[in-house]
Amino acid sequence: METFTVSKEFVESNRYAQDRLDTLAALDLASIDEPIKDIISGFATLPHCFPIQSCVGHFICAQNKDTHTLDPIPTGYTDSVRYRIAYLAVCIENSPRGHTLRQSLAEIPAIDPTCVQFGSADWFWDRWVNSYTLQVEPMSYMNKDEAILDLTEALHIQKTRDLFFEELRKLLSVELGAGLNVRKG
Repeated sequence: METFTVSKEFVESNRYAQDRLDTLAALDLASIDEPIKDIISGFATLPHCFPIQSCVGHFICAQNKDTHTLDPIPTGYTDSVRYRIAYLAVCIENSPRGHTLRQSLAEIPAIDPTCVQFGSADWFWDRWVNSYTLQVEPMSYMNKDEAILDLTEALHIQKTRDLFFEELRKLLSVELGAGLNVRKG
């Protein structure tokens, strides 16, 4: 069974409001990787979206056995790298603002289509319809949560991952600004 699939179309659901309340009530920002807490907090403030799960992505080198390390690949390192996937999973309301957000998220893979995918994940969709996932993973590993990469590919993924999160920050800035404009008008 494939877990990461092409993005699914929106479906009608009367569970969104309750699912959002329940999920945000259980959100523990202390458990979020420090470098992306601002992103998760930002998505949590959007009324037409809520974060489900995320990971900053971890680059584990031979000398570092910590699978949750936030360290970049060390300068001068020459061996292969175990990469644990960077991703963001969100549930989006089936509404005009939700459709706009989904379209904006679907455009993020343009930063590097060989390493960034937008889609759905069956295990999230089964619990939260209208859930979508963005991930940074080489295409050959897109259905796995980790990969062993040669140094050149790992450095490329690290750069792409950082750009990916910057693009999410820019998108959030636009989304939060649009929400302010709606309230003012």
